[in-house]
Amino acid sequence: MSDEKPAREPIHEDARIDALEARLQAAREREDQRNRPTVKGTDANYRSGNRALASLLGGIIGGLVIGFAIDALFGIAPWGLLAGLFLGTASAFRTIIQGANTRPADEAQRPDGEG
Repeated sequence: MSDEKPAREPIHEDARIDALEARLQAAREREDQRNRPTVKGTDANYRSGNRALASLLGGIIGGLVIGFAIDALFGIAPWGLLAGLFLGTASAFRTIIQGANTRPADEAQRPDGEG
């Protein structure tokens, strides 16, 4: 091979390009920080939905079990079962409505009041 230098010198990167890359990287980091979700773990709405489902299932199943036990003790089938089912469902809906009317703790602590 030849030991001659090429006719053109290699182009060195300009300092402006390095500064632009640093600014772009900083802008990407700020954008990632801004778009990062603020809720850690499960969402408050998800938790309240699970609570409502558990309350509804627990009320209905609990009412059925207690109603069935009353039927077995007093021999008044199916009235104990029906009354237990009705009371369990009413209790579950009452609990769900009370839970819907209370504010979650994490929203009440926020100074801006936005959810």
